[in-house]
Amino acid sequence: MPGPYRPKPSGYKGRKPDPRAQKRDENETPINEQITAPQVRLVGENVPEQGVYPLAKALELADSQELDLVLISDKADPPVCKILDYQKYLYQQKKKAKEMKSNSAKVVVKEIRFGPNTDEHDFQFKLKHAQEFLQEGSKVKATIFFRGRSIMFKDQGEKQLLRFAVELEQYGRAENMPTLEGKRMHIMIAPVKKK
Repeated sequence: MPGPYRPKPSGYKGRKPDPRAQKRDENETPINEQITAPQVRLVGENVPEQGVYPLAKALELADSQELDLVLISDKADPPVCKILDYQKYLYQQKKKAKEMKSNSAKVVVKEIRFGPNTDEHDFQFKLKHAQEFLQEGSKVKATIFFRGRSIMFKDQGEKQLLRFAVELEQYGRAENMPTLEGKRMHIMIAPVKKK
């Protein structure tokens, strides 16, 4: 059952506007009547003669071609505009942003673990895996675990990591010297960029 009616406090103006809605409008490119500059510089293919035009004339040109006047750069004086299909322009901008995002390299780190007293066969086996990881473009983090008293062999572990890095020289380069963190010693090897 609803409670008693409570009047709103004085000065109540209803729900606050959503700040995200305002931000979205700020990020949109101004078009047509949203452009406020008295003069604009028209560039692009749909302009009979590139140059500075009064805003009214630029809007008239865009309207005659059934296209939009789109603000490209408001930092210039006068602002730079193009006459084009705004929906097509938005689509191309989104497509370009998506391509740039997919082209940005995603770094994958593969870890290879072994102990300070790993025998030669296991060492070669792990080396082969590291070569494959580097060839596919992943970084390799080689880690030696020291269990119990095996921490006494940290010099041997360091030699093993340095040998590991030297053996992989044609596939990758070491980003740092072997570093000891607690009971783990590791080295990071980045793939060599193919020419």
